[in-house]
Amino acid sequence: MSDTPTELERAIEPWLQHMTWRRDFARWRERRINQEQYQGERLAMLERAAGWLSEIRLLDLGAGMGGFAVAAALRGARVVASEYNPAYCEIVRLRAARHGLNLPVFNTAGEALPFADASFDTVVAWDVIEHVQSPAAMLSEVARVLRPGGHCLLTAINRRAWVDPHYHIRGINWLPRRMAEAIIARRGRTKAGAAFRDMQRLSEMHYFHYGQFVRLCKRHGFAVKDMRQQQLRRGQLRSPKPRRRAIRVVLRALGLEGLAYRAQRRWYVGMFELDLVRVR
Repeated sequence: MSDTPTELERAIEPWLQHMTWRRDFARWRERRINQEQYQGERLAMLERAAGWLSEIRLLDLGAGMGGFAVAAALRGARVVASEYNPAYCEIVRLRAARHGLNLPVFNTAGEALPFADASFDTVVAWDVIEHVQSPAAMLSEVARVLRPGGHCLLTAINRRAWVDPHYHIRGINWLPRRMAEAIIARRGRTKAGAAFRDMQRLSEMHYFHYGQFVRLCKRHGFAVKDMRQQQLRRGQLRSPKPRRRAIRVVLRALGLEGLAYRAQRRWYVGMFELDLVRVR
């Protein structure tokens, strides 16, 4: 492999420097540069929910650096990318060009999508809703551009997350926001100096209790399915660590696995991975 940075790498590099505190920064950086190669799990989630990718019109809302959009397009989905950060829009185009794809990219906010009603079979919004100005307005727009019966797959951050997904610090979500942000600053993990346009400070972002978020989705015309809980019920949820697998075996034998999952979702897990079905 050449040591000369590609145009895509040069475009991505400035958007990584605020994360150099990560112990796994080198590996994380490589995954950002080759993001489309690491989308297998989320592509599988999408196929379980929406069927064959070659048959769907897909909006990647908040496409970020384009890894998922490009991976889905390579699987045959008819993908449109929507992204608020203009620099990220260019990164999506460069990533698509690397694979010879002509992928439409729109620079727009999630609360004002420039698409006709019922334009898409499926919408994905990975790691997006916590950063928008109005989660309710975004959900309203998603409902509008999604056909009846269509799916929106999204993630939402747990207000009680024990390890914060953005700052990787234990326990800060259980503290007042001002105190938590002081700890983030002391640990050198703020995004000060980065040119993000969306909301990035902990006090600005939208985190949710599970029931609270489900009620919000229902008010905007969605039925809500927890994709991880569905995997658990099918016996397909995998635990990466042997100790956790052993605990789950015991809980399953006692008939308590479902209860333990719901407790973890309420009080501990970092994010919810949800399938919102547009009610007909």
